[in-house]
Amino acid sequence: MVDFYGTPTPINQTAQIQVPEPQQLLIKPYDKSQIGAIINGINKADLGINPQAEGDAVRLVIPALTEEVRKDLVKKLQKEMEQFKVEIRNSRRDGMDKVKNSKEFSEDEVKGLENDIQKLTDKYIGEIETIAKNKEKELMTI
Repeated sequence: MVDFYGTPTPINQTAQIQVPEPQQLLIKPYDKSQIGAIINGINKADLGINPQAEGDAVRLVIPALTEEVRKDLVKKLQKEMEQFKVEIRNSRRDGMDKVKNSKEFSEDEVKGLENDIQKLTDKYIGEIETIAKNKEKELMTI
């Protein structure tokens, strides 16, 4: 995201993005006064890429994936996966609370709905773990 006149805006809506070489991105803002904001947005994103201002454009040279960089990406992946799992568990807790506090359901219906909520929770946590494992395997075999 880039601070575009005080409004957080996706970078692709404020600039043209080109790929002059396989390991480079060239970002040409529609408004040349936004180069500083684009550089700040890229630095805030903490991508591990150092943007370089070149006149009316910003050049990003994407480093090769060394084993150290790949391990760091896997750590970030694990951290994001844990954050998603926390969000799913929070949703489960909210759903369970709503079901328990509702006067519309009998005890049997509450137990059934709680089982359904738990099954959905387990299903989506399993999907996240599977996606993360596949992505980790992909990153480490590049």
